[in-house]
Amino acid sequence: MHELKEMDFLDFEDKDFDTILEDDIRFRGSMRFTKPMMIRGQVSGSIQCGSDLVLDTDSVAESDITADRVLIRGRVKGNVNSQRIVVVSSTGSLRGDIRSRHIVLEPGNDFSGYVDKT
Repeated sequence: MHELKEMDFLDFEDKDFDTILEDDIRFRGSMRFTKPMMIRGQVSGSIQCGSDLVLDTDSVAESDITADRVLIRGRVKGNVNSQRIVVVSSTGSLRGDIRSRHIVLEPGNDFSGYVDKT
């Protein structure tokens, strides 16, 4: 079972993120960053994050994702690899495999793929 401290990023505010990709942005290519990021727009390409990544409610990502902690509230098509935890919220949709130490699939989410708990 995951510890509550793993879930602290579920209760966030915009000021908690160094970068926010707003809903009017469409990005195509590879992203690599080390600080917390929130995506509200559309992304196509690989995402590598050394910290927390939140895909907010209206986000759309066709991406393979590697991050420390991942919260999916929007739609993702691609595989997700996390060092600590992946959460697919009740509004989240993931079409791809998850590999992480802790995995939370909230009731109501839309998940299709395999889970590899490391």
